[in-house]
Amino acid sequence: MTATIIDGKIIAADLRARVAAEVARVGREHDLVPGLAVVLVGNDPASEVYVGSKAKQTRAAGMVSFEHRLPADVAEVDLLALVGRLNADPSVHGILVQLPLPKGLDSQKVIAAIDPAKDVDGLNPVNAGRLASGFDALTPCTPLGCIILTKTVRSSLSGLNALIVGRSNLVGRPLVQLLLNENATVTIAHSRTVDLPGLCRQADLVYAAVGRPEMVRGDWIKPGATVIDVGINRLPTADGKTRLVGDVAYEEALKVAGAVTPVPGGVGQMTVACLLVNTLRAACAIRGLPKPAV
Repeated sequence: MTATIIDGKIIAADLRARVAAEVARVGREHDLVPGLAVVLVGNDPASEVYVGSKAKQTRAAGMVSFEHRLPADVAEVDLLALVGRLNADPSVHGILVQLPLPKGLDSQKVIAAIDPAKDVDGLNPVNAGRLASGFDALTPCTPLGCIILTKTVRSSLSGLNALIVGRSNLVGRPLVQLLLNENATVTIAHSRTVDLPGLCRQADLVYAAVGRPEMVRGDWIKPGATVIDVGINRLPTADGKTRLVGDVAYEEALKVAGAVTPVPGGVGQMTVACLLVNTLRAACAIRGLPKPAV
């Protein structure tokens, strides 16, 4: 048996097309053009790539992209002042401050300063609390993408055993709440977990988000399980270059799992697409319009 490969490129492209159609509709019917502001502090190469991709896809979906680039030594008070101006700007419906921030800047303070209604990263404590309480909230993009990918191969997650490896605020913790909303039975594992391989072997759904290259081995996986690999790790190659691998031993998983996401070409593709979904949802909510059909 060879696992179904969950193609994040195709699924994300379809989602972006549906967002673009809804953006066109709300523009036509309500004279509303969603606007996304991305704030980049410093010149981290990976962050530069992410910000460029977000801006390009925002414009391709028919939205307005606002980019704010600040030096790495910017004073925290000045960064907070920019967030305040974006909160007050009626043309901005989504605000994303690219993480990680340079040393000396308090990420939690900056995230908490973002208007929860415009918090398209879903990291503001108000949105995190609403999600944890089972209320409607803007949700972190990567976990949202994980659920969408899972449901392309599992129409219902109700009653399934789900294991999340990793407990970060960005992925692991919000993913717990999203899976509970789908009526899955959820276990969250981490570096202190006893017998992680044994836990994996009981899981119908495995979400690997721990940041350790190829940690989840093929013999950890229950036959037929769905495996969503959130990890992006760079490993050196013999010719001095690097290759991208996930947190799952992909070739091993292909022989056991029912479905698996590749790295690259899996979850990463969905994160930016879900950012567009959140921006559209935020714009409609701020305007008092019904939730868009994406």
